[in-house]
Amino acid sequence: MAAVVQVVPLNLLHMQPVQRGLLGLGLKPQTLHQMKVLVSREFLSPPLVVQSNIRAPMNSSFGQNGSSYVRYSDSFSTAIAKNVMVVLLGISINYLNGTLIHTFRKHQVFYHNPRYILFIHLVVNDMIQLTTAITLFVCAYVFYTINTFLCCIILAFAVCTTLNSPLNLAVMAVECYIAVCFPLQHPQLCNIKNIYIVIGCMWALSILSFLPDIFFLAATDPALFFSTVLCEMTHLIHNPIMVKKREVIFAMCLIGVWLVLIYSYIQIFLVARSAKITNSDAKKARNTILLHSFQLLLCMSTYVFSIVQQLVLILFPRIYLHFLFVWYILLQILPRFLSPIVYGLRDNMFREHLKKHLSCIGTQ
Repeated sequence: MAAVVQVVPLNLLHMQPVQRGLLGLGLKPQTLHQMKVLVSREFLSPPLVVQSNIRAPMNSSFGQNGSSYVRYSDSFSTAIAKNVMVVLLGISINYLNGTLIHTFRKHQVFYHNPRYILFIHLVVNDMIQLTTAITLFVCAYVFYTINTFLCCIILAFAVCTTLNSPLNLAVMAVECYIAVCFPLQHPQLCNIKNIYIVIGCMWALSILSFLPDIFFLAATDPALFFSTVLCEMTHLIHNPIMVKKREVIFAMCLIGVWLVLIYSYIQIFLVARSAKITNSDAKKARNTILLHSFQLLLCMSTYVFSIVQQLVLILFPRIYLHFLFVWYILLQILPRFLSPIVYGLRDNMFREHLKKHLSCIGTQ
C-alpha cells in the first residue's frame, strides 16, 4: 500500500493523463526520450485504481543526470477503506444475485420461460463481471503486477462479460418485441432451444473478439507470458491496430444494440396504440426496453470516461483521484445491482417466488 519508487523512461508512460501531468512539469515525452522519471508505482497504476494525490510541481524535484522525481503517496488508511468498501459492495451485490439464481433453480416454472432464462443469464454475467472487476482492483493494490497468463484469463472474462451485457439487453428487447407484436409466433421463435443457441452465440462472439489480442501478444512478445505485468488492457496490448480493433468492435456492438432497442420500442408502441385499448403487457414491455436503454447508457460511459478524466485532471487536480474512485463505484459496481432490481423484483411471479424462498430461510 505504501508508495514504492520505480524508475521508468519518460516515453514509457503511455497514459495520456499522466503525460499531461508531466507536461505540467515542463517535461515533454516527444523530445526527452532519454530522460528518466522517478515515480511511485501508484503513478503507473490504471486510472481506476490510482490511489494517491497529485501534488505537482510542489512535490516534484529534479535529481541528478536530468532525472525528475514525481512522488505520489497514498495513505494506508485510505487504501484500506477503499478496498474494504469495494469488496463489501461486491459481496452484497453478488449475494443478492446469487439469491436470484437459487430462486430460479428451485422453481422449474422458470425453466420453460425464455424471458427468465435471459434474465438469469444476465445476472450470472453481471456476477462474473463484478468479480473480475473487484479482483483487478484489489490485485492492483496488493500485488501491483501479476503473472501475464493469469492476467489474460481474468481479462478474458472481463472483456467477454462486458460485451455480453449489451448483447443480452438486445436479445431481451427482441423477445419482448416478438411477445407483443407476434404473440402467435412467439412459442416457435423464442423456444428454449433457440434461447440457449443465442446465448452460446453471444459467448462465441465475445470470445472471438478477444482471442486476436491474445494471439497477437503471443506472436509478438511470447516471453511476456512468463513475466509479470500490470493487469490492465491498455498496459497489456499497446499496438494501435489492436486498440482500434477493440474500439470498433465495441462501437459496432453498441450501435447495433441501440438500433434494436429503438426499433423494438417503436414497434411495441405502435402495436399498443393501434389496439386502442390499455395493454398492460405492451406498457410493461415498453418500460422494460426503456430500462434496457438506461443500462446501455451506462455501458457507453466508457467512451466519455477518458475525456472527462482529462478534464478533471486539468481543471480539478485535487479531486482527480477521488473522482476516479467514485466513477469506478458508479460504473463498475452499482450497475451490477440494477439487474435484480429491474428484472427480478419488478416481475410479479419472480418476486412472489423470491418472497417464499426468503420466508423459508427466515423460518429455518
